[in-house]
Amino acid sequence: MGRMHSPGKGISGSSMPYRRSPPSWLKTPPSEIVDHVCKLARKGLTPSQIGVILRDSHGVTQVRSVTGSKIVRILKVNGLAPSIPEDLYHLIKKAVNIRKHLEKSRRDRDAKFRLILVESRIHRLSRYYKTSRVLPPNWRYDSASASALVS
Repeated sequence: MGRMHSPGKGISGSSMPYRRSPPSWLKTPPSEIVDHVCKLARKGLTPSQIGVILRDSHGVTQVRSVTGSKIVRILKVNGLAPSIPEDLYHLIKKAVNIRKHLEKSRRDRDAKFRLILVESRIHRLSRYYKTSRVLPPNWRYDSASASALVS
């Protein structure tokens, strides 16, 4: 499948292992991993950062294979889930940074164009999250109040 706002059609990337069972060398019980996930979330880390730390420091290859549920679901059960999904958060953060750049450099037409592309991605993603009931139906992206969402 092609990219949304670029001509690339690449499918390169890593693939998940087929075996869904936890590795035999991992002796950490699932309850301890859930505690680690909650502790890292309380520190303010995003779900992907939590996954990277568990992979690199604790040897947990896939949290889902060990615990039976994904990191975001674990956080949701414990009431620690982020208010907006991580991918949407990063797009909003990118749009805020481009707007900040455009305040200093008004004549940067390429940045203006890229801002339009990023905001169209934000609108498309928010429409998806509204239909899948992750975001409330009255949630709207507003460029004026976007910096408050990110900080």
